[in-house]
Amino acid sequence: MEEKVQQLVCINFCFRLGKTGSETYEMLQAAFRESCLSHSKTFEWYSRFKNGRRSFEDDPHPGRPSTSHTEETVARVREIIHADRRMTIREVAEDVGIAFSTCQKILTEDLQMRHVSVKFVPRLLTAEQKDDRVSICTAQNDQNFMSSVITGDESWVYGYDPETKQMSSQWKTASSPRPKKTRQVKSNVKTMLIAFFIDGLIHHEYVPRGQTVNKEFYKTVLRSSTLMGSFIMSTSLEVRR
Repeated sequence: MEEKVQQLVCINFCFRLGKTGSETYEMLQAAFRESCLSHSKTFEWYSRFKNGRRSFEDDPHPGRPSTSHTEETVARVREIIHADRRMTIREVAEDVGIAFSTCQKILTEDLQMRHVSVKFVPRLLTAEQKDDRVSICTAQNDQNFMSSVITGDESWVYGYDPETKQMSSQWKTASSPRPKKTRQVKSNVKTMLIAFFIDGLIHHEYVPRGQTVNKEFYKTVLRSSTLMGSFIMSTSLEVRR
């Protein structure tokens, strides 16, 4: 409560200096950071001081005090949202049995969470796959080692029916990583993609439908690529030397 009064004093001070509501809110954010009053509260008190308000105390509220915003309620909301981060505020509020505004305040202020869209990545690697990549990358001390290695890969490429951003949005805290997802629903469109790498992608090609992928097809691809042919020629000369 003491920190809130301090912010109200600052709002009144900024108003008397002729600062706008937006400038006042930016200054509060810079000074109080995470504990700063919300945008709506800042403008509400700014308007009160503009209309001649002198007191820094909240107006008395008639009726019984609200008991829905308790430690038990906050813990229940935290438990529900951790079990399913895709739930909406209204769904959580109905599950806990509290008002929409109370649930929103608990999520954004008490739990310091915000609703974000997940980040799309081609695929999710397991911990073992990540460790293998690190081991391979650190195994060679020769900085030019990768420039002498050409690798190839092939993969089926599908069309997808992705979720909308709203459907895949999740709740997260400021310190937790942004959620990720892969597209799961495959369409009937399907083709094979082959790619070759030397410190990066140097050639890729989509396999025509009905084409059998064998060594003869790979020979054709290697010969048809100018960049690939130049690399193979230079590598052969180095080997002969």
